[in-house]
Amino acid sequence: MSDATLWTALADPHRRAIVALLLERPRPVGEIVEACGLSQPSTSKHLRVLRDAGLVRVRQDAQRRVYTLDPAPIAALDAWLTPYRTLWNASLDALGRRLDRTAGEPSDPPEDPTPKD
Repeated sequence: MSDATLWTALADPHRRAIVALLLERPRPVGEIVEACGLSQPSTSKHLRVLRDAGLVRVRQDAQRRVYTLDPAPIAALDAWLTPYRTLWNASLDALGRRLDRTAGEPSDPPEDPTPKD
């Protein structure tokens, strides 16, 4: 699985919705179809892309196929994002300090509405 495959798989909002559902617990295809409001063929195509990207695993349970999230690619994605998260946190901390300083500064006094002659 390449990083591009992972990003491509997660780029689609329907596939992200499926990943979010599977984060809660493993689910059979029928339940995923119902929860996403997609047709069965469309859901199966999305599940195939997720499976090919290594994001989900499937097991047979009698007549049902049950999908579960594979945490390994998500962990790899999280590791890749770590330096960016550090950058974002530093930027947000700086913004917070700036806003705190600005909030502590006196504002311009309101204008007196009475006319001065």
